[in-house]
Amino acid sequence: MSTDERPEELRTKVFGERTIYDNPWVRLTLVDIEPPDGNRFEYHVVRLQRVAIALVLNEADEVLMMWRHRFVDDSWGWELPGGIIDKGEDGAATAAREVREETGWQPAPLDHVLSFQPMVGMVDTPHEIYTGRGAELVGEPTDLEEAARIEWVPMSRVFDLISKGEVLGSGSLVGLLYLLAQRGQKAGA
Repeated sequence: MSTDERPEELRTKVFGERTIYDNPWVRLTLVDIEPPDGNRFEYHVVRLQRVAIALVLNEADEVLMMWRHRFVDDSWGWELPGGIIDKGEDGAATAAREVREETGWQPAPLDHVLSFQPMVGMVDTPHEIYTGRGAELVGEPTDLEEAARIEWVPMSRVFDLISKGEVLGSGSLVGLLYLLAQRGQKAGA
């Protein structure tokens, strides 16, 4: 079977969805489904907002990152700037706004490179990665909750940081690994 095929007999049937909990950041639903095996049941789905993440490089081949604490799993690590796309806002505009708010740097124009779902089996949260080259320091971060230590990290260190588990969040990981893979493709071409 080719990857282009989408056989209907393997599609899960959806009969409806009801919301159990809802607020501006998260919605928990029960979806009435019937997988291909024919056993119908309700399945929990978490629906989150669309997210834009910025991977900004400078002329020294360094990436703009933040070292910060995440209380949910009590971890410290590096992250790319990013956040929720406001209703009616363009993803690239969100990515640029988040860079400015979280780091104090205004990035050059950002281009969309890929979209993904970090936990497609249970969580619906579209993530969009934007990249750009260059930024201008325009002031201090305005979102002090997000800003911790802000640094331009050499791309030559990124794979090591990922290997040590020092890069947090799927958006940061996917964006950085995509860039590293893209560079590998170009080097091998």
